[in-house]
Amino acid sequence: MKLNITHGDKYLCAAIGGDIDHHTASEIRIRLDGEIERSMPSMLIMELSGVEFCDSSGIGLILGRQRLMESLGGGLAVKNPSPPVRKLLMLAGLTRLIINDDRKGAK
Repeated sequence: MKLNITHGDKYLCAAIGGDIDHHTASEIRIRLDGEIERSMPSMLIMELSGVEFCDSSGIGLILGRQRLMESLGGGLAVKNPSPPVRKLLMLAGLTRLIINDDRKGAK
């Protein structure tokens, strides 16, 4: 699992790579929540193009961060989900969170 957190003007971008499962989701959650509490961004962008595997723990991670951001008056967006993540988001009814999908022909 890779996690690269970058700060922008009023946003936080978390680029995640590798697998998101029960073990890695917990580590990502702890690190992200700490950064969110420190920087108080108005938007959290989860960049998921490098995620090779994601199970229901990944959905829980995303929804938990969405709730946290909303409780702070902000929002969450998923950027460029990999095909397995896109499929999982579609099955979970969460495609509304996807932004800036720059892959040509993606639907």
